[in-house]
Amino acid sequence: MRKVLALYKKEMGQYFVTPTSYVAFAFFFVVMGYLFSTAFLGSQVVREEYVYQSASFLFLFITPLLSMRLVSEELRQGTDELLFTSPLTVFHIVIGKYLAAVTVVLMILAISLIYPWILTRYGDLDWGLLAAAYLGLFLIASAMMAVGLFASSLSSHQMVSGIVAFALLLGFWILETASDAFYGVSQEVLSSFSMLHHLEEFEKGIVDVSHIVYYLALILLFLGLAVQSLEKRRWR
Repeated sequence: MRKVLALYKKEMGQYFVTPTSYVAFAFFFVVMGYLFSTAFLGSQVVREEYVYQSASFLFLFITPLLSMRLVSEELRQGTDELLFTSPLTVFHIVIGKYLAAVTVVLMILAISLIYPWILTRYGDLDWGLLAAAYLGLFLIASAMMAVGLFASSLSSHQMVSGIVAFALLLGFWILETASDAFYGVSQEVLSSFSMLHHLEEFEKGIVDVSHIVYYLALILLFLGLAVQSLEKRRWR
């Protein structure tokens, strides 16, 4: 556990010295701030959805940026061999890196609480609805980070990893729209795999265990794939 913590601290430090991280943070808060201010100032009405309605869409773009370095940089610099010969198992390596990525998600969500704080200056908010929406955002962004970590384990080129992660996430994202072209069971099956579909009820203030299980299953699936990908590299 101590070695996983050391790797976690190293990854957290990397987030604060990597220009890509600052580009991702700036993109998220500049665009979210613009959308929030235009929606609120345009309507002059205090509504909770101004806070979270654009956040999930922005995570679609920034999670590939924030996760593409996690393993690719180790592969490019050749430091992956040091990791593989250390007392850490591949599972520990993936967990240490993933926990750092999830911590960054929590930091972004914590900073974004400034928007509901601004709204409280002008009216009352449904904090139960906001809490459910934030839980949904945390789960979907954490799942996106797991997809990004897996993509990062596939290539030593960060840009390639970022593009693969974005393509995978976009595929999960548009399943909801694609399902509209079908009927009956086909529509339900496609929709059930959509990240967006499982977020909708959180944004209505409903916390359903089935949606939490979906995101946790997605996280475990892609972390498992990342472990398998790195195990193959370890024994080459």
